Amino acid sequence: MRSFIRIAAVAGLSAGLGVLGLSACSKAVKAPFDAGVCFAMEPGKDGAPPTFNKVAEDQPQIEFCAARLEEMRVRFLSLGGSRQEIIGSYQGRFLFIDSRGVWSSQTLEGSRFFMLARTGDGRLAVPGAFEQPAPAPVTPPEAAPAS
Repeated sequence: MRSFIRIAAVAGLSAGLGVLGLSACSKAVKAPFDAGVCFAMEPGKDGAPPTFNKVAEDQPQIEFCAARLEEMRVRFLSLGGSRQEIIGSYQGRFLFIDSRGVWSSQTLEGSRFFMLARTGDGRLAVPGAFEQPAPAPVTPPEAAPAS
């Protein structure tokens, strides 16, 4: 009987901890999943949740959303803004745009995967889609004379 009570207590405690764990995970920011809609995310102030503002509709691919967010970033900079980085979302994925390129992630704090690179003139392109200068040939060092 005592072992049954111990098992029940451990199971109850485990279930309680599981609920606490789920409630902690539920506070994670989720990107909106509206089909074809591109959003810009504005971080919340003083612990408030972030807001998602619609930037464009009918975007067929995530790259088009990245282009709309880049347009917004450049427009803000041309108006005298100083914000170099923009966070957006497209169909449940987060997009991170800065002066180096575009990254995407399933979560706001998760691993980011490189998606679009800057060309020499600042435009965005799929990595490998534009030709880069060939690296300089490597010449082997001269063989040292045997002593």
